[in-house]
Amino acid sequence: MSTQIIWGGTLLTGFNAAGEPVLLQDAGIACEAGAILATGPLADLKAAYPDATVTGGRDFAITPGFVNAHHHVGLTPLQLGSPDHPLELWFASRIALRDVDLYADTLFSAFEMIESGVTTVQHLHSRAPGTPADILAAAEKVVSAYRDIGMRASYSMALRDQNRLVYEADQDFVARLPEELRPAASAFFQRFTVPLSDQVAVFEELLARHGHGDRIRIQIAPANLHWLSEEALDVTGELQRRTGLPVHMHVLETPYQKAYARKRTGGSALAHLDRLGLLGPHFTIGHGVWMSEADIELAADRGVCICHNCSSNFRLKSGVAPVNRFLARSIPVAIGIDEAGINDDRDMLQEMRLVLRAHREPGIDAPHPSPAQVLRMATEGGARTTPFAGRIGRLEAGMAADLVMFDWPAVTYPYQDDGLGFVEVLVQRAKAKAVHSVLIAGEFVYRERRFTRLDRDAVLAGLAEALGKPKTPAEQDRIALSQALLPHVRRFYGGYLDGQGDEPFYRPSGRF
Repeated sequence: MSTQIIWGGTLLTGFNAAGEPVLLQDAGIACEAGAILATGPLADLKAAYPDATVTGGRDFAITPGFVNAHHHVGLTPLQLGSPDHPLELWFASRIALRDVDLYADTLFSAFEMIESGVTTVQHLHSRAPGTPADILAAAEKVVSAYRDIGMRASYSMALRDQNRLVYEADQDFVARLPEELRPAASAFFQRFTVPLSDQVAVFEELLARHGHGDRIRIQIAPANLHWLSEEALDVTGELQRRTGLPVHMHVLETPYQKAYARKRTGGSALAHLDRLGLLGPHFTIGHGVWMSEADIELAADRGVCICHNCSSNFRLKSGVAPVNRFLARSIPVAIGIDEAGINDDRDMLQEMRLVLRAHREPGIDAPHPSPAQVLRMATEGGARTTPFAGRIGRLEAGMAADLVMFDWPAVTYPYQDDGLGFVEVLVQRAKAKAVHSVLIAGEFVYRERRFTRLDRDAVLAGLAEALGKPKTPAEQDRIALSQALLPHVRRFYGGYLDGQGDEPFYRPSGRF
């Protein structure tokens, strides 16, 4: 295979042990067969690989590709009909979402991610209706979309075997509904009720098909404590120990989930997972907004990772995660855009700025993340939560050639004082329009601001045409069911937090 050299005026290879960026000037990478052969000054690379094709220039800045470490859907819930309710009400609101083809839907968000520099996505498929065969077919549509656009993806179908709407058994919730609502609610729950053994069989089949792919891998994603029986949690541990795969689980996203854990376990959700042997460096906590100081210490001791989903936490009124405490305890943190970013898109550059700004606690000496810490979250932090850990997140020999080429004049126009460091400027000023090209496994999947494999305009036109048709009877029925169930879901959570002693959303540093 041919060797290529990609170079720029500035190359960020990664971060050193102290968390400082490692920068090279007039430097690049040499890659072949999707992997990096060497990094270094352009002159040295040309001398070592005289027959290589050379791409780049001094006006480019090159970074490792970004990792969106927590992602669910393409078209956003807002686009498909659900406003941003608090999370527990949002589940009921989302019953009304329109049907959309999963292949085109996945491509929609993949376009947005890639053009903002995301090369790897952790796709957490929350649920799909129907039989195991239907669930496999849904998974294949998502996987096919990522394969066709050329993106690196870690895919999972979430394990989930109880409490499909509120934090109690489906049948108990249905029993308290007005009699006229019970048949429709029961039928809806039944569409998503699949025996745990069948869910494991789906996982095994997906692992057999995609578990060793170059750009597509499979991971384990138990949904959340309230959605999982003790049996399902035990199965999660068994799958992880047998396969060695990473685990990504929503944990303590809202105060209601913290209250549920107390009601069910008598204490902390995280402590309960630890008693079951689930925690360790392989385990990623999705959200972790309502972790206590004891939870944070436990996470640090066990070496777990945390995926911070800043936009989602704001949009769904979940709270502000104690990210500064995570960093103070050296807990690895990743960034996930979740359902959608603060502007209802999947712009990782924007998400990094939100993380940077949201955790600037009041006070001259109060803690706050640095631009370097945030950029590290979006690269190395995210990489270690995926099955691609050790292959992505840095630009050095032996790693995958996943990188972003920024048009640096576009980042800094009309002026940028050179007294600030490269990472400070990149994180705070770079916009998606400055992303010139993106390589994944050494392939230009986005070159000169155009996708190389697929026609974006045609895909979006197809989506617009499909969704421009009148709502189907099934969609209309779900809208009616959602509207009818919302007040009952709201009533269920009335008083749910009473006597829980929950901490406020804002936690001043003095509290710790």
